[in-house]
Amino acid sequence: MEYVISLLGPLSQGALVTLKLFVITLALAMPLGLALALARVSRFRALARLVGGYIWLMRGTPLMLQMLFIYFALPFVPVIGVRFDDFPAAVVAFSLNYAAYFAEIFRAGIQSIDRGQYEGAKVLGLSYGQTMRRIVLPQIWPRILPPISNETITLVKDTSLIYVLALNDLLRAARGIVQRDFTTTPFIVAACFYLVMTLVLTWGFQYLEKRYAKYDA
Repeated sequence: MEYVISLLGPLSQGALVTLKLFVITLALAMPLGLALALARVSRFRALARLVGGYIWLMRGTPLMLQMLFIYFALPFVPVIGVRFDDFPAAVVAFSLNYAAYFAEIFRAGIQSIDRGQYEGAKVLGLSYGQTMRRIVLPQIWPRILPPISNETITLVKDTSLIYVLALNDLLRAARGIVQRDFTTTPFIVAACFYLVMTLVLTWGFQYLEKRYAKYDA
């Protein structure tokens, strides 16, 4: 038991890195995903196709490959040549990747709204932007909460991929102790950390779903 307690300090430090990446990614990917979804359903076909191609690319290639490309290959791309440090590279890769997934969730929610509501808003003299902001978007949240919940929980687990950039996240911290002490106990404790984080998120989204269900009733 004393050994397990001694693990909490270094693993907590790794968990802070994991949570930092999680929070920043969520804060960037959600609004970007909404913007991409609005572009995806816009009347401008060229823009919609461009965004569709972006979503296809980000969803069709592994997140780890995207992260490695941004960190190692992007500095050598002609004209662009941007160089990121390890953590910013991870943030950019995760945000761009998850924005594509959130965009599809938002798009499905927007397209689930009955067309008659758009026509009613037009009769009331509302612009397209006002219709989206006042009528459509407030209605999609109860519908998209379950898939948003799934993607958010997946994000917590996907943060473990940043070990390839030598960032000292929760998994890398546990692996370092395993190699030092020749015991798998740190992996078990790390798994408990992940389970606690996903449990908190699960409870939070369940509360939101019940709250919206109460309003719908």
